[in-house]
Formats: sequence, structure tokens, C-alpha cells
Amino acid sequence: MKNILNYQTSEYDCGPVSLTNAIRYLFDREIIYPDIIKYIMLYCLDSYNEAGEVGKRGTSASAMMFLSNWLNQFGKIKNFPVSCDFLSGKDVHLETDSHILRALQKGGAVVLRLFLDVGHYVLLTGIEGDSLYLFDPYYEELDDPELDQEYFAEGITFITDQPKRANRLVSIERLSRLSEGYYEMGPYEIREAVIVFNQETKLTPENTIEYFI
Repeated sequence: MKNILNYQTSEYDCGPVSLTNAIRYLFDREIIYPDIIKYIMLYCLDSYNEAGEVGKRGTSASAMMFLSNWLNQFGKIKNFPVSCDFLSGKDVHLETDSHILRALQKGGAVVLRLFLDVGHYVLLTGIEGDSLYLFDPYYEELDDPELDQEYFAEGITFITDQPKRANRLVSIERLSRLSEGYYEMGPYEIREAVIVFNQETKLTPENTIEYFI
């Protein structure tokens, strides 16, 4: 059985929660090793804030790169069908030749760093027309009178009925912006993403769904 996706517990754990959500999204609960959950939490929340407090600047790109390599090795040793690819800089884009879009077309999931006031990790799970499905682990309610008005900007749609897949639909145009507004990836030099596949459900070129963007 597939699990519903999780929300973060604090202001800082979007990284480990989004990476764990990739595993929850791609694999049935019954086959997920506890080691995977343990080591994701162990190696994330590694960044220090200006006061020297660990974890209060979230998770670094180095930790995400390490965990993508760790998951690849774990998969080989345990014969667990996970594979990962860490992307950074100009490789993180959403043009027609995008590694990210191709991964989504093949049934993969993508942990993506973007902005939500500050740097923030979300999980991409699919494509619909010129927009991407994503699960944002930062819990918000549409009827909250204190909900930031930025959520109502063009290109952002709330989804409330797909807890195992997505809670937002965000336009590719918005995600691709070089600025640092809500659900924008920002400058290339700080972009990063982790592509995750279940090798047993990964679509081949012959049966990949083609999306027209």
C-alpha cells in the first residue's frame, strides 16, 4: 500500500521530509527499509544558521548529494530498486530537454529546491499541460485568514484531494523564473534537484507518456 505524503514537523525539515516523500510516493510501505528513513534523517538538517545553531538553516546541497549517492549504493547492496541522480546549476531547468521533465514522464519523482520566502524543498510528481504537480511539505490551509497572499498569485493552484500525490499545481513558467518569489527556482547557481526512480515502475522510452508543453 502507498502512504499518504507527509508534512514537515518544524520550520526546517522540508529537505528530509521531501526526500522521504519521494520514497513514500514511489514505493509501497511494506517494502521500504527502516534504514532508509533512519539515514535520511541522520544526514539532513546539517546546516548552521548565523548564530551557529545546527539544523536551523535546513539541509544543504552537500547532504542531498550524499544521500542520493547513499541511496544508489543501498539499492545495489540490498537489491532495492531505487536509483537517484543529483542535479545542480544549469542542469536544473524545465526546458524541453530537461532531465526533470523526462524523469517525471518516466514515472519518477523529483526533490526540488525552490523558494517559499526562503530556500525550500518540495516534491515534483507529475505534469499536466504547462504545469507541474508538486507536494509542498509546508502545511497551509486555504481558509486560514493569515495565509500569505503570495499563494494566490498567477500560476499557483491548491489541490486538496490527492494526499498521496500532490497539494499544488504550479506553472512551469513560474517555477522557471530566476527570481525568488513563491515557487520560483531562482538563480541557476543555487539550483538543485534529486531525481528518484523506482526501477521496477520506471517507464521505458516505448511507453513513456509524452506531454506537450
